[in-house]
Amino acid sequence: MKNKLQNTLGIAAAGLLGLLACSAPVVPVGSAPAGTKAIIRLSTWTGVDEAKELQAVIDRINAKATTYQIVHEPQPADYYTKLQTNLAGGTAADLIWLSQEYVTGYANRNVLLDISARLAADTRPAAKLDDYYPSVLQTAQFSGKTYGLPWIAQPVMLYYNPKLFADAGVALPTDAWTWDDFKSAAAKLTRDTNGDGKPDVYGTAFNGWPPVQMFIWQAGGDILNADKTQAVINSPEATLGLNFYADIIYNPKYAAPESVITEQGFGELAKNGKVAMFYGGASDDLDTSHAVDPKFALMKVALVPKGPKNRATFAWTGSTVINAATKNPAAAYDALVDLTEGIQHWKIVAPRKSLASVETIVASVPAKKDSAAMILLALPDARSFRIIPRQSEWDTAFFEKVQDPLFRKQGTTADLVTKALPELNAILK
Repeated sequence: MKNKLQNTLGIAAAGLLGLLACSAPVVPVGSAPAGTKAIIRLSTWTGVDEAKELQAVIDRINAKATTYQIVHEPQPADYYTKLQTNLAGGTAADLIWLSQEYVTGYANRNVLLDISARLAADTRPAAKLDDYYPSVLQTAQFSGKTYGLPWIAQPVMLYYNPKLFADAGVALPTDAWTWDDFKSAAAKLTRDTNGDGKPDVYGTAFNGWPPVQMFIWQAGGDILNADKTQAVINSPEATLGLNFYADIIYNPKYAAPESVITEQGFGELAKNGKVAMFYGGASDDLDTSHAVDPKFALMKVALVPKGPKNRATFAWTGSTVINAATKNPAAAYDALVDLTEGIQHWKIVAPRKSLASVETIVASVPAKKDSAAMILLALPDARSFRIIPRQSEWDTAFFEKVQDPLFRKQGTTADLVTKALPELNAILK
């Protein structure tokens, strides 16, 4: 999503030109007088191409709005560092994009506007919370209150290269695939095709992505208990998921080694036909890039293999929230709901049940027409993380004390988890 080549000044200038073209006068701060439009600044991490697409969405919304005018301020580089600085300095935008792991922490610090009451009185479709998938919506909520509206919930899918399967004589993935089927296929697909005595085509590639949590879920375990007061990574189910992941990552029997990933690029390995199976988000372009440039490998999409208990898949979620310090809360809220509706018809997959259709996906991203039906099949099994206020600290501790040393074979799952639990539980308190 983030493109370091974003021409921020160019996009900002385009937004300002749009303002000048509006028939109604615009006011930058304070409560907007009758007959004027309040400027509502929007902060996102979009790069050049994505920002242009979003600006088209914003232009359509602004053309119909009577109380506000959205001005887009993309920050593709160091987004969260700049956001923190702007919030501390009182210069942050009115509307802010946040990835799922940030909403709870900012809400806990009273940085975000509680929109629960406004949503309850709003009849617009994007404001109807019962239409959202609960697992997705909870990432925009904290302590029983709602602080934002999710605009995407893309489940992880299994992208696969039919040619590499055919070359290796391996049957294509099916909905009945299990962990064992995946590992067996990955071993057969990992081959030395140039005769130098070592693999140059790999069955799969893990590097911390896909999230290890989804394999723990598939084994029937979790990272945190339901009320997020206790780490439960020492359960037999969590151990099973961690061990499955650890057996595959960087293992040349199944997957690209870390040195190969570093040299050739992670996603690039799949696009360039060097990895046969790749876990990617539903909105990724692995299944569409071949149509744009034939040099890229043709890939298809399937459901992720089923674990011992279920087929849970991780859904990355993004939300738009309102800065609690906005000078125009009413206009900012109206802009939030209208913008959410617009983005939900641009990004896939929209996290609303009423928009879970092939027609909506194809209308949003026509290139996904061949994958839309399979993506919809993944939605019932999609879920997001359980987020805590000190999520960043938790993630760092879990990575440094459990995930990274386990993946580098620096300790057993039992030993690493036992040593890490006191620190992880202390963060939860």
